[in-house]
Amino acid sequence: MHLKSLKIFCDVVSRRSFSRAADENGISQSGVSQIVHQLEENLEVKLFDRSKRPFVLTPEGEAYYDGCRKLVKRFAALEEEVRTLQQEVAGRVSVASIYSVGLSHMKHYIQEFLKQYPKSEVGIEYQQPDRVYELVDQGQVDLGLVSFPKSSRSIESLAWREERMVLACATTHRFASRQNISLRELQGETMVGFVTPLRIRREIDRTLGQHDVEVKLALEFDNLETIKRAVEINTGISLLPEPTLQREVAVGSLRSIPLQNEPLIRPLGIIHRRGNILGATARRFIQFLQVKGKESSSNGSHSTSTHSNGNGENEGTSKRNSHPTTNSQ
Repeated sequence: MHLKSLKIFCDVVSRRSFSRAADENGISQSGVSQIVHQLEENLEVKLFDRSKRPFVLTPEGEAYYDGCRKLVKRFAALEEEVRTLQQEVAGRVSVASIYSVGLSHMKHYIQEFLKQYPKSEVGIEYQQPDRVYELVDQGQVDLGLVSFPKSSRSIESLAWREERMVLACATTHRFASRQNISLRELQGETMVGFVTPLRIRREIDRTLGQHDVEVKLALEFDNLETIKRAVEINTGISLLPEPTLQREVAVGSLRSIPLQNEPLIRPLGIIHRRGNILGATARRFIQFLQVKGKESSSNGSHSTSTHSNGNGENEGTSKRNSHPTTNSQ
């Protein structure tokens, strides 16, 4: 059976859609349906249970998908390995990132990577943290970018960089003129925070608890951008990763105030599926990100103040972008 047909079948499953698989492979939806039908005829089994909406895989389909996915990935890695024998990275890497990481870093990083490797392509989508792990575990993306990374039996995590947490407040807040602040001074303050299921919220709660600090939680969101908007209108203060505030500090809509003698760090990591054969482009992209992470640390980016005089994790909704060499944003 032609390998292209197997890839199209895998795309139907991973995208949960015949039409999306058709778009991704540049063929009609009827063409995709015909390919799947030919696979079923050749195997003499049904791969999909079409009586259910949306469709689900049959047990035979599950087994076939698992094998085909590995086969397609191995073949793609082999092709890329051969192409890069001449020291030219020319493949594609797919990445899923939580929103707060992707929006803070990835546009610049991807542009720089594509300048170094102009024949490569980076596809990125933004997801909830749990969904990032799921996509990596299922082999639907090569890499995941998450905060507070964790390894498991099927997932391996690699250190990337650390981000210092700072106090974010409106320019009209009484803390706005401060050059630094201690956690104890936050006692009784009104705060806008992350929702409890997010690891960053639990770490903030733990740190405040260690310092016997109680705050009044006014609002909580799973979306860092929404938190910033709430802080801008002085709904409350918040503790946020410093790099995510650079735009607002630059335009004078928020203040970023370092925590005094009590560092609170958000670690970022790169995850990939254990046993998955990463192509040369994916491996090179990991190396690129780690180098950038070390440069940031050596330059003190996680400890460099973005405090300004004002003159200047949605970890929910999914979003997909592709950054080929012809369109790197």
